[in-house]
Amino acid sequence: MKALVAIDLSPSSWDVIEQAVKILKPSDDSQLWLLHIANPEPDFVGYEPGPQAVRDGQAMDFHQQHQSLQEYAVRLRARGTDCTALQVQGAYAEKIMQEAEKLQAEVIVVGSHGKGLAKELLYGSTSNQLVRHSQIPILLVPTSD
Repeated sequence: MKALVAIDLSPSSWDVIEQAVKILKPSDDSQLWLLHIANPEPDFVGYEPGPQAVRDGQAMDFHQQHQSLQEYAVRLRARGTDCTALQVQGAYAEKIMQEAEKLQAEVIVVGSHGKGLAKELLYGSTSNQLVRHSQIPILLVPTSD
């Protein structure tokens, strides 16, 4: 089985990863991709470039997020799980679906933070968008943070 696990690097990310590992059947073709979606660079969403200090801070955040993602992948590989870590920038649900299709994932695993009915109705959520629009099955993992 090929699983794309989208994580936000929150404290509950490991719980989401653990659920994905449980559904993977140990076999030669099992593959797990860890995906983190970083915020898009302001230049890519129509804003003017900020001062260099702001851009340097964003680059540092991106690098730290990438390091955290790699640490998760190292832990999984140490346990014998074939894992690749990916970090991209963009709109969360859209990028998750694009990467899943590109990688030919058979399931997308995401955490659901349960922000409350009012906020979900008003703003929507990544998990709701995935459930409504993805052609690939979604496994939602309830999280506490």
